[in-house]
Amino acid sequence: KQWYQRRVAITAGMVNNKKAGSIVHVSSQASQAALQDHSLYGMSKAALDNLAKNMALELGSHGIRVNCVNPTVVMTDMGRVGWSDPAKAGPMLSKIPLGRFAEIEEVVGPILFLLSDSSSMVNGTTLPIDGGFLAM
Repeated sequence: KQWYQRRVAITAGMVNNKKAGSIVHVSSQASQAALQDHSLYGMSKAALDNLAKNMALELGSHGIRVNCVNPTVVMTDMGRVGWSDPAKAGPMLSKIPLGRFAEIEEVVGPILFLLSDSSSMVNGTTLPIDGGFLAM
């Protein structure tokens, strides 16, 4: 509830002050593909994708773009701990044509693109950063 109230306050401030801009949500490939033992996580990320699309529709006329990035496992400190066991990582890696998980910089770059004027016509999208996982 607190997160939603902040979102409303921030976007209302942007609209009231006539400040165009870009919002990027960090979602997950789990929003678009069923993953074993990820039911609640996938459901929450799918909701985030849909929120971004609705926000894009509602805020676009105010010059505010809203998009999502949808990475695979990212090798943050937590990602390294959670996916260091080959028995766990192997099945997931076998579904990624590039054969590896994402590094932090590989998620930051697309976020910066979506925040920039270079993506000024991109609104309401989900951008997989998954090494081809969703292509399979």
